[in-house]
Amino acid sequence: MENNINTPVGNFTKLLEFFHIIEKLKKTKRTGWVIKNIENPESISDHMHRMSILALLLNDDNLDKNKCVKMTVVHDLAEGIVGDITPFEGITKQEKNRREMEAMQYICKELLEDSLQSREIFSLWQEYENGETMEAKFVKDLDKFEMILQAFEYEKSDKKDLTEFFENTRGKFNHPLVKSWVEELYLQRQNMNSNK
Repeated sequence: MENNINTPVGNFTKLLEFFHIIEKLKKTKRTGWVIKNIENPESISDHMHRMSILALLLNDDNLDKNKCVKMTVVHDLAEGIVGDITPFEGITKQEKNRREMEAMQYICKELLEDSLQSREIFSLWQEYENGETMEAKFVKDLDKFEMILQAFEYEKSDKKDLTEFFENTRGKFNHPLVKSWVEELYLQRQNMNSNK
């Protein structure tokens, strides 16, 4: 029986290079936690994975849940090349955007040979970056929520005060579901701090 597999890329060497970029996401620790001397900081992939699970919990007929899940999976893909650039590093937002755009073009046009699949990946990433659609706004909420959820967990495990992560996102959540999660997280954090 003939095995007829339709691969997105004809050049397997390029595909392997793409897979190695994905591996960098698994190994690269999130910069904010490294700067804060967290003992065992999460990787970029750890962050993206929990975001994708959170997106699966979406129950909103106004949003395309499948698109949201896919967007969480690709939103930080460029960081496999450029790293996790944060405001602490003194790199402007415009320069960060330029580097990430260049990385995504290299991934999608060069490594994935501008395939149908790569165009979907690039389109999802661009939609997230533009932040204009309801799905992109929801995923941006998830991005911020996952960060403060992780901050709360590090406050418990590493006995650190990570208030700045909460202050930097306060009042910036829009979707009702995520807002409800944020309120519950604030309550748990308040209870934890009052019991110290």
